[in-house]
Amino acid sequence: METTGTVRRTTAERTRDVLERLATERDMWVSTAHPDHGPHQVPLWFVWDGRAVWMCTGATSATARNVRAEPRVRLALPDSFDVVLLQGEAECFPDQEVPAEAAEAFAGRFGWDPRAEEDSFLHLRVAPRTVRAWRGEPELRGRVVMRDGAWLR
Repeated sequence: METTGTVRRTTAERTRDVLERLATERDMWVSTAHPDHGPHQVPLWFVWDGRAVWMCTGATSATARNVRAEPRVRLALPDSFDVVLLQGEAECFPDQEVPAEAAEAFAGRFGWDPRAEEDSFLHLRVAPRTVRAWRGEPELRGRVVMRDGAWLR
């Protein structure tokens, strides 16, 4: 692993950087599993509301099927050097049951409102319970920046 030029950040710096990325990134890898069908991973658009990640997927997709059977998920921002991994449980909201504020934030950010589509979609809300963040080997130690839903400082 390349570590040249990597300076170890404090927990507070890592937390700040994670929150900035959650506010600005567009895509997130979503990993789910189903007891009968096994693991599944897919990138989805997301919106961070300051407490949780909101995503949307087809109501009949493997992701929707999996979170209905097993709500525990792992999420990852798409950078293998500046790693951000989140764990939590997905809450499911069918099209017409998603809170208006979340649906409007999603539609406003991406210019697409799944509630207006003919097909059914499922909105997922994941409030992270654990967040890990690191840049290269120097930051592997102390990579947990959220534990039990509370940000570490």
